[in-house]
Amino acid sequence: MKIEKENVFDLVYQIVRLIPAGKVTTYGAIAACIGLKSGARMVGYAMASAHQLTGLPAHRVVNSSGMLTGKHHFGEPGRMQGLLEAEGLEIKDDRILRFKDYFWDPATAMDL
Repeated sequence: MKIEKENVFDLVYQIVRLIPAGKVTTYGAIAACIGLKSGARMVGYAMASAHQLTGLPAHRVVNSSGMLTGKHHFGEPGRMQGLLEAEGLEIKDDRILRFKDYFWDPATAMDL
């Protein structure tokens, strides 16, 4: 799929919509994919603003070590973890177990 060049938040959301169920990616991987060197924080800002969007699988974006750092944006405690576990991921102490097995790299998965 080709990504349309719009504003940074829209680019982030386009990529997040492509993350397959049962997979996760990182803020940094998204930033690298859209050419934002050291832009993981900007991706984090976009994800923090994503709560008003419906149908965006924001729960599939985690930090570079598989930690559920955005969990507080999901309202009720445990919601992000529950969504990921429903897709088959195992989580312990807010960290995805076998993170590398579930990692989806948008840069290699897309034609940019």
